[in-house]
Amino acid sequence: MGRKKNYIFTNKKHSERAIMSTILGVISLASFVAVIYLAYAQAGNIPPGYGITGFLVAVFSIIGLVLGIMTVVEKDRYKLFPCLGIFFNLLALLGIGFVVYAGMYL
Repeated sequence: MGRKKNYIFTNKKHSERAIMSTILGVISLASFVAVIYLAYAQAGNIPPGYGITGFLVAVFSIIGLVLGIMTVVEKDRYKLFPCLGIFFNLLALLGIGFVVYAGMYL
């Protein structure tokens, strides 16, 4: 007896919004890490451009989070990129939130 061959045909595909969410999450997380590293390397004496970068990280993270959540609820879509996008954007948003919290209260 030979091995039974099972073929699975599906209409699933990756969503462009999910891929954009993941890209925005990676950009946000990389920018956040770069700003934190550069601020630490300069002993906290930072130019105002780092604050603008932090603001843009927050905006990109919120947009990416919305795109990821919108894509997760769609049917017949792969879930890899939406979940990665939500994870990366949430991580960057929590990081920026912690920096703002630490700047105000610590």
